[in-house]
Amino acid sequence: MKNVKTLALAATAVAAISGNAFAADRSDIYATDYKWMQFNAMYSVDEHPIADGADAHHNYLEMEFGGRKGVVDLYGYVDVFNLGNESSGDKTDNASKIFMKFAPRFSLDAITGKDLSFGPVQEVYFSTLYNWGGGGITGVRQNDDPTKDPVAIAGDVNMSFWGVGADVMVPWLGKTGMNLYATYDLNTKDWNGYQFSANWFKPFYFFDNKSFLSFQGYVDWQFAMDEDVSGLNDFGRTNKSSEGGNAFFGLYWHSDNYAVGYGAKYYNKVYGLNNQAFATENWGGLDSTGWGHYFTATYKF
Repeated sequence: MKNVKTLALAATAVAAISGNAFAADRSDIYATDYKWMQFNAMYSVDEHPIADGADAHHNYLEMEFGGRKGVVDLYGYVDVFNLGNESSGDKTDNASKIFMKFAPRFSLDAITGKDLSFGPVQEVYFSTLYNWGGGGITGVRQNDDPTKDPVAIAGDVNMSFWGVGADVMVPWLGKTGMNLYATYDLNTKDWNGYQFSANWFKPFYFFDNKSFLSFQGYVDWQFAMDEDVSGLNDFGRTNKSSEGGNAFFGLYWHSDNYAVGYGAKYYNKVYGLNNQAFATENWGGLDSTGWGHYFTATYKF
């Protein structure tokens, strides 16, 4: 709870410092309402972490949505994996079928009725984020047959993030969402570290038919995590690190109704997992660092 209180105090300080600097009208909190939704047919190659021996590719359908309503700024998506139930890939053998990300932010400007902007900061938020499902190796247990390797404990992700955020004007990129969270694992009922996130959408080339190219992506970086709680692999190394994350860089063509694109994603100890996490003498564990590739075709609603 200490982490969240610290971030809440930071938000209060920002509001106090900047509240008198500008005099924008915040009386109509619904004036900028909007919403959007799209379906993305996607294929990923080398999504990390990669389990030793896994065939690291899969298809999935993503319903992506977002918008603004009053004080609430919302982004989220639902992924459904391995649509044809294929026998190859890394989403087989009873792997979790669905993952959901849900990220509501609550505008402190709209809640207070004041313009809290300052410098490049356009708006300030109380930010939350929830990750549900998708499966995940959460540990290992001794095999019922003591002559065999330990068994991975699989379970769905159930993470929450709580903190402060802002829309920040960044040179060339334009408006960039930034958030600093404290992390609470709803499975273990434990606060463990922080996460900084940033996301952007930058149209940079426009065609005569009004379609355009965009550079879009995000960064998620976790830090100050307790690595000792994860235990050791068979080689005496902690399964988790105190930090880790990923960065996505995408190039997309957009029209009013469609989009296609490619994104490269770099993982560095993603989810705070060390390379060879949960490794045994006969199994190489998880590879948590490297590049992944994502191919997307989109239909917009």
